Amino acid sequence: MNLIAGDWLAGESEIENRNPSDLSDLIGVYAQASRDQLEATLDQARQAQREWAAYGLERKQAVLMSIGNELMARAEELGTLLSREEGKPFAEGKGEVYRAGQFFTYYAAECLRQIGENADSVRPDIEVDVRREPIGVVAVISPWNFPTATASWKIAPALCYGNAVVWKPANMTPASACALTEIIARQDIPKGLFSLVMGSGSNIGQRLVESPKIDAISFTGSVPVGKGIAASAIQNFTKVQMEMGSKNALAVMEDADLDLAVTLALGGAFGGTGQKCTASSRLVVHEAIHDAFVEKLVAGAKAMKVGHALEEGMQMGPVVSAQQLEENLAYVELGKSEGAELACGGERLALAHEGYYMSPGVFLNTRNDMRINREEMFAPLTSVIKVAGYDEALSVVNDTAFGLTSGIVTKSLAKATHFRRNVRTGVVTVNLPTAGTDYHVPFGGRGDSSYGPREQGWAAAEFYTTVKTAYISAGPV
Repeated sequence: MNLIAGDWLAGESEIENRNPSDLSDLIGVYAQASRDQLEATLDQARQAQREWAAYGLERKQAVLMSIGNELMARAEELGTLLSREEGKPFAEGKGEVYRAGQFFTYYAAECLRQIGENADSVRPDIEVDVRREPIGVVAVISPWNFPTATASWKIAPALCYGNAVVWKPANMTPASACALTEIIARQDIPKGLFSLVMGSGSNIGQRLVESPKIDAISFTGSVPVGKGIAASAIQNFTKVQMEMGSKNALAVMEDADLDLAVTLALGGAFGGTGQKCTASSRLVVHEAIHDAFVEKLVAGAKAMKVGHALEEGMQMGPVVSAQQLEENLAYVELGKSEGAELACGGERLALAHEGYYMSPGVFLNTRNDMRINREEMFAPLTSVIKVAGYDEALSVVNDTAFGLTSGIVTKSLAKATHFRRNVRTGVVTVNLPTAGTDYHVPFGGRGDSSYGPREQGWAAAEFYTTVKTAYISAGPV
């Protein structure tokens, strides 16, 4: 069911949710909301938001802390559910739920740190008070690849800063959405402050972003969908925050620790079955170390354990759906047609359980102008691009429409410093994978990767609040 205006209600239709690791495993049947239900929840949200904004800071803090603590305490249980419906290995699913809890406890603390600014006016005997107030009703549209964590890093700050939330999660991961909603709904919050409205993007999603009853939209998904949301939102001057595509590169220099570089590349490229916006889909490798790196990389990819997400020791689970698998295999054929050499993987696997399994693939002899190096594949596929030196490596890394994350593997402080200062991405790593970020600092990209204020950490206040400047004259003494 959906949480509509504070009540759990059936929808106008239902969808099946099956385990991509085992298609015979029906996780459940989940409701699809109607447009009338969406309108009802939007109306209730505005009233609830005013009540919530009037709650004391410690009362809000207690709510967010309770949500976070329960997520962390139930990380194994909810992580199992997440891995079962999304396909990432259990260790990753459990870690995601625990991290989601940390987002809530972090913003619980931020409830008490909402401190404004003051100044003297340029006019005599007048003081100026500047503070942030809630933006209002926030639409959260979250993806399936991190169904609990991405939603949490949007929902937690929205509630922290006094807003109401209407959440439309991806239809491929409804079980995790219901689990998180059940936790939030049990808290000491006004009726209708938080709503779960599941449905298709073309129906519920489109109506949500077009609604004048929404004050802000936080979206994570593809570039085409993001552009459509922005076009709809501008009609009402709705505030938008969007995290979209990526084509992240890991630069491996001639002085790199070879084993470390391979470990970072394997984890960055194939962790989460490559279904991460921070995945290392381009490996830009110095010619002096190229052959040795490729030998170890291919051996490592071939050795990866692919299987049921809940089986012990699995390093990579299935892709999320039949459509995603079909798109991935199409990119394999595209890469070959462009002249890339498929050194290993890139094939559908037939395992003990019927599922959407695919072997991790490595392309060699690729150029940066190939489509497999220009487009986000969202697949367990990575491309090696050979370069002659550091300057060429930096140029290749920056030669993309995207700009989310990038990384360099080097023992040179000079190269590392120059790289992090000159690479055009919102996140940069040194001797670390391109995937994996902290919750207490800003996250976001440049170019086609992001639009609007940053997410996470203290930077979230920029999006979830609006600034009010007050002038106060005390009058004569």
